[in-house]
Amino acid sequence: MMNRFFSRPLILIASLLVSILEADERPNILFAFADDWGRHASAYAKTDGPGTLNDAIHTPHFDALASSGVLFKNAFVNAPSCTPCRSSILSGQHFWRTNTAAILQGAVWDDSIPSWPLLLKEGGYHIGFTWKVWSPGTPRDAPYGGSDNAYAKGGGSYNGFSQTVTRMVSKGNSVEEAKLVMTKQVRDNFRQMLAAKKEGQPFAYWFGPTNVHRKWIKGSGKALWKIDPDSLKGKMPAFLPDVHEVRQDFADYLGEAMAFDMALGILLEELKAAGEFENTIIAISGDHGPAGFPHGKCNLYDFGTRVSLALSGPGIKGGRVVDDLVSLPDLAATFLESGKVDIPEVMTSKSLWPTLKLAKSGQVDESRTEVFFGRERHVAVAREGYLPYPQRAVRTKDYLFVINFKPDRYPLGDPYLLDGNRAPNVEKLTNSTFVTLPDEDAGPTKAWIVSNRKDPKVKPFYDHAYGKRPREELYDLKADPDQMNNLAGDPAHVKTVKKLRDQLMAELKSTSDPRLVDGGKFFETPPMAGPFVGKRGQEKKK
Repeated sequence: MMNRFFSRPLILIASLLVSILEADERPNILFAFADDWGRHASAYAKTDGPGTLNDAIHTPHFDALASSGVLFKNAFVNAPSCTPCRSSILSGQHFWRTNTAAILQGAVWDDSIPSWPLLLKEGGYHIGFTWKVWSPGTPRDAPYGGSDNAYAKGGGSYNGFSQTVTRMVSKGNSVEEAKLVMTKQVRDNFRQMLAAKKEGQPFAYWFGPTNVHRKWIKGSGKALWKIDPDSLKGKMPAFLPDVHEVRQDFADYLGEAMAFDMALGILLEELKAAGEFENTIIAISGDHGPAGFPHGKCNLYDFGTRVSLALSGPGIKGGRVVDDLVSLPDLAATFLESGKVDIPEVMTSKSLWPTLKLAKSGQVDESRTEVFFGRERHVAVAREGYLPYPQRAVRTKDYLFVINFKPDRYPLGDPYLLDGNRAPNVEKLTNSTFVTLPDEDAGPTKAWIVSNRKDPKVKPFYDHAYGKRPREELYDLKADPDQMNNLAGDPAHVKTVKKLRDQLMAELKSTSDPRLVDGGKFFETPPMAGPFVGKRGQEKKK
């Protein structure tokens, strides 16, 4: 009788334990990551004060998440090039530790390197992505588990946002009607991912649109988003000519960033409709600064490496602006800790949770006083012999210090087409990435500077952006926020240079950077022939 008396409660307890185990209450993770989107959002116009380029952009959805969560003022990529940047985020390590994934063309993902999406999947998460995660790859997007986890049946023309909307408008649609067609793709793809997961199963979803990446329709910033290019007059940083052509180009870029924010709003709507919003960690950022502009993509200056970052969701003390210097690879450890999955010892990143959990603004984690980043090879054909342009840097609150390991090389590519009969015209410079100085990609701003480089007023912009650089660079960020005046050779800064050089080299040595081994042979060896590597001047286009 006694055994029978206790049997029913025991069954109820066992049943309750099973139901608890089945109802996985770990948070979902939504990572919205835009190609070529730097630190440009209206939230930063509020933190930085008036008179900046962010005065012209309106990103209400990013701003709302930043307001309810944490807005990071000083977030940096580990490499201002898409593949190595993403390799560092996926692996939670410095890009130089990811083998050939540390370069763009010739990259192959090393499956022995743990990536946070696959670790979460092994831990019980449903994972999925839409559009770009990691590229190139064999198989495609291998760090995220391959195409089986792709959700893109709703369409992908959002990645050519201004092109598609402009074409639809030319056929009689209104701008708003065309935008609704675009947002339906975002909605449908996200719904497919939600429908594919098991009941009660947490998900980790990577939303990776590429519309902010070149190229865009000229004038689309004003036509589609009402951004007046000349409203940027007087707000251009010192490295950008303050002329209409450049202002219009940048207005178009800001318009694509607003399109990304519009997509973010759709994801938030769907999260709320599915009852998942309150239990979702949301992180929003971009992989580096804008392409086709000096100091942007493939540059270690702030315009190329400093990016937008906001996190919100359960467990995060919101309503704060944080000054900590953080590196995007830190997201790997942060996501794994969120999902209660062990962080591999090989990861060099640090979880952001100590900062996210504290109700404090300003400098929260006193240990986050510097970040490290660099680059190697971007476009394989940028320099004769497929040579890279190796750089490493350390960024503190007060200084940026850069080592250019091969100062005899051109930083953004050999200017081998700029003189003589092979000199390209402006249209070709604008529309083709692989014309000249290819590491920066193409665009009207680059075309205007290169085409007018012999004008005495323009030549300083050209020389500063595309000329050879000294082995070491030092910038005082308070006195020179645009990083135009190199102080590395100034006797007054000898101690500062030595301190930062020692700090940077210690980090490279402790993390086994191949650049320091055998003259950097690993990175100096040309990549294997691939779909984007051909004879000089005959490169295949993406």
